[in-house]
Amino acid sequence: MSLIFDTWFQFAKYMKITLRMPLWTLFGLIQPLIWLVIFGELFRNMTQLGGFPATSYIEFLTPGILVMTVLFGSSWSGVSLLREINFGTVNKVLVTPVKRTSIVLSRVLHSAVTVIIQIIIIFTLAWFLGAKVHGGLAAFTTVTLLILLLAVGFAALSNGFAMKLKREEPLVVIGNMLTLPLMFFSSAFIPQSFMPDWIKNLAVLNPVSYAVDAVRLSLNGEFTVPFLFSFFAVFFFAVLTMVWATRMFIRQQED
Repeated sequence: MSLIFDTWFQFAKYMKITLRMPLWTLFGLIQPLIWLVIFGELFRNMTQLGGFPATSYIEFLTPGILVMTVLFGSSWSGVSLLREINFGTVNKVLVTPVKRTSIVLSRVLHSAVTVIIQIIIIFTLAWFLGAKVHGGLAAFTTVTLLILLLAVGFAALSNGFAMKLKREEPLVVIGNMLTLPLMFFSSAFIPQSFMPDWIKNLAVLNPVSYAVDAVRLSLNGEFTVPFLFSFFAVFFFAVLTMVWATRMFIRQQED
């Protein structure tokens, strides 16, 4: 119970800070919104190509933009952790009897919940642009869970790299270097069947690709074996990165 209480207490603190400055959350929406509108218009005729798996490109694109919002929103979690360490905020928390694991958990959960808020706004715009949900309430529930898991995974990954690198500059470089390739080496913008073989092979190793597939299948109401495979791939990615980030944080404090 102590771990749950400690995590909740710190999570609530971060959420209060976010609610005091809601514009920062809205600023994080600018790039995904631009991509949704511009890419949706640029490639809307792609559905006329033979073998394209959707009749509406905006419906095909929406899962990719939702996942992109998660990726861009949670991948910088480690930067704020490093700043708190440098400012001495984390050291002040460490002298209290809180569980060390809760420090990482609270930050990761804060990033995940913030992204969920952004996702609701993105999906509302996508709905106005013509995207439909064919899976009903089950689709909304599953997509929310998938987004939460993916946000936890990438926020944890960012925090783990922060503990490994110990400096903001290389962390920012790695974040910038990975985010766009992870998106383009997935089925976010085009079906895997349209990709060159070497990109298909990279997509198999890409957690973003599994997340996009799972969200797309959920919104289409296709809760089949491919959906389950993609869902559990995202789940294990979140668990593994969370365990790694926690161990890196504890090891860093012991050093």
